[in-house]
Amino acid sequence: MSVAITSFKPNPKSNKIALLSAMAAAMLITSGCQSLKTANATHQSGTMIQGQNSEQPQKLESFNITGKIGVTTPATDSNGAQGGSAFYAWGQQNDRFAIELIGALGIGKTNIEYDGQTATLVSEKTGTLTADDPETLLKKATGWQAPISQMPYWISGHPAPSDSAPQLDEQNRLVSSVNGEWTASFTYKGSEKLPVKISAVQPNGNKVVMTINH
Repeated sequence: MSVAITSFKPNPKSNKIALLSAMAAAMLITSGCQSLKTANATHQSGTMIQGQNSEQPQKLESFNITGKIGVTTPATDSNGAQGGSAFYAWGQQNDRFAIELIGALGIGKTNIEYDGQTATLVSEKTGTLTADDPETLLKKATGWQAPISQMPYWISGHPAPSDSAPQLDEQNRLVSSVNGEWTASFTYKGSEKLPVKISAVQPNGNKVVMTINH
């Protein structure tokens, strides 16, 4: 099943130029992000706050971003830790998204689309693949693991609805959160409210590092 997202899907030609120039020009966010709210917050160590998930946004925010993503897999008995990276352009509209990857984790130029129900991946190496969720699809195509379903919330500076133990700083910015086996940490530039880097790790050694140009 192929999904068309014509209203916000990144333009391949213009994005390729931006990506190959090391993402020098950031794309504008298409809608403003709401200030992160917390309920029943308690102070920890003076500046850290334990957040609650009771006020999660009902809909994902829309955005257009570019950047670079790197993935590392744990060492095995026969191989050491392995990794790959790609430049990306990501367009999000509520729970639907389109991602274009260049240098895509060993499978060449890749497009991933998700309509909230079905994920579709198209690359030169794999052809067209579909799955119920983007995590299953990425693992099927590349063998890599990444918390793709949580990323749209994290990119917007919110914990995902299924997160536990989100931590906020004294400026109400998300600085860490846990989702299943993933523990995510967030880096900000100056007093900006949106993260410029997200790092997510699992105890077994899986790791994802994503830089973001908003």
